Amino acid sequence: MHDLIPITALGGTTAHVDTIGDTTLTELPDIALASVAARAGQETACGAKLRDMLGADAPAAGKAVFGDPFSALWIGPDQWMISADFATHEDIAAQVSSRFGRCASVTEQTDAWVCFDLSGAGVNAVLELLCNINLLQFAAGDSTRTSIHHLGCLVTCIEPDRLVRIMGPRASAGSLHHAVTTAMTSVA
Repeated sequence: MHDLIPITALGGTTAHVDTIGDTTLTELPDIALASVAARAGQETACGAKLRDMLGADAPAAGKAVFGDPFSALWIGPDQWMISADFATHEDIAAQVSSRFGRCASVTEQTDAWVCFDLSGAGVNAVLELLCNINLLQFAAGDSTRTSIHHLGCLVTCIEPDRLVRIMGPRASAGSLHHAVTTAMTSVA
């Protein structure tokens, strides 16, 4: 019998936390993720199902909606990334798929992404070194694709100037972590 132990994207048994200067980078291993893509001709029905699930309209281009238990961010035309707490939604793709039926294609994304929260007074200074987001207009609920250290990432503003969520490819978690902590050190 194997004694397997789950590890985080950075290889630990608990979330990795780095505080440098005025900013903290926190690994978030307890987020379940699934992508939802409306099937051809089912865009309206898919939007209605998403509205029912979120309790709000589906996020438009460049936006995110935060809810309980589900949150969503726009990732493309009629496509969204859905997130929830892993402890209660380990099978998020199955849970979401059962709500959408045949109007959407749902795929499991939990182990494809690494999620970090970057928080503190130095958030904008760190982001200025990492990516090309217009931080003067980056408001709560804004979400964008950008490149960080040559990696395609999703960055979502939770609290302007104080808290952003960064999602990047799990296979490059160490590289993304290194890039962000290096930028944190540079502005400290």
